Amino acid sequence: MTRNISRTNILAIFAFLLIIMGFCRPLDGNSDPEVSHVTEAERDVMTAVCTENSSWTTRSLEMKPGLKYAQPSTQKGRTDVNSVTNWNVPLVWEGTYDPVVIDAIYKKMDPRIAVVVFAVGKYTRFLKGFLESGEKYFFVDFRVTYYVFTDNEQEVPHINLGKGRKILVVSVPSANRWQDVVLGRMKWATISIDKQIRDEADYLFMMDIDSIFYNRFGAESLSQLSVVLHRGYYKSTKRADFPYERRPLSKAYIPFDEGDYYYTAAVWGGYLEDMYNLVKYCYMQSEEDAKNKIEAVWQEESHLNRYLLYNKPTKVLSPEYLWSDYDRVPSDIKVVRISQLVKNYKEVRPNGGQ
Repeated sequence: MTRNISRTNILAIFAFLLIIMGFCRPLDGNSDPEVSHVTEAERDVMTAVCTENSSWTTRSLEMKPGLKYAQPSTQKGRTDVNSVTNWNVPLVWEGTYDPVVIDAIYKKMDPRIAVVVFAVGKYTRFLKGFLESGEKYFFVDFRVTYYVFTDNEQEVPHINLGKGRKILVVSVPSANRWQDVVLGRMKWATISIDKQIRDEADYLFMMDIDSIFYNRFGAESLSQLSVVLHRGYYKSTKRADFPYERRPLSKAYIPFDEGDYYYTAAVWGGYLEDMYNLVKYCYMQSEEDAKNKIEAVWQEESHLNRYLLYNKPTKVLSPEYLWSDYDRVPSDIKVVRISQLVKNYKEVRPNGGQ
């Protein structure tokens, strides 16, 4: 029997021992030369096992005894939409979860939620509405820190915050193009997560500041990596028609015959370390494109979609989690939780929206 133990099995046992001793970390493209001889399969084993030792995990879904809530049903539920992906993770819509139950589970864990927003140039005008509405609807009664990245600290408004909630301002330089603001988000977020936020949060959300909350946005959105379906392409768009980056020269390239969904880069979140890896990925891939004198068609959103095609998210949120005030709300969107505001792009963007 011993003769049948493979090298991969042995390596998995070794990785487990590393976890116990506290030395384990995921392997990536910057791994030490000493471990570069392992095979791809063995690397996957070590990465998967080491990931379980991340600083935050959901743990068991415990609740305090005595909580009263509606009995769940195996026969009733949403029939007008799909509520599970083909890789068997939740696709979250209103009516697919009980907020009483899910809040009770996550409040017992007491996670720290970080929200990263960029308010550069004239976009500081959107801070008040975003923050005030966030205090009404975003993870109410949870610990939340809003990290406001801005080039004008004086325009960050004073907001009355709930218990355990705070605003931290991070100074960043101005930009001449709106595309540079978008790409700069990945750079400055990577740096700040690495230097500061990593020690202050368990979950992190990246969000666009030119939005406002209209309804509950809560613990049902939490997972290792949660992303939102883009409202413009979630119903019947064929994968060949998704606005992926189609030029092979770009690091964001996706062939026409591949793709699951099209995700927005205006709202995405997850475990702190998983988000750090993804934010850094988008930043580094954008830098590689710049070296080749190419810019992905939708900047970090293009790189985000490529990453998520080959590294599936653990929860997909319906367009309830980012709608737009420009668009009529269809019947399958029962609740708009957060929505992008109507604005004059030529007036608010640094290069007139070009």
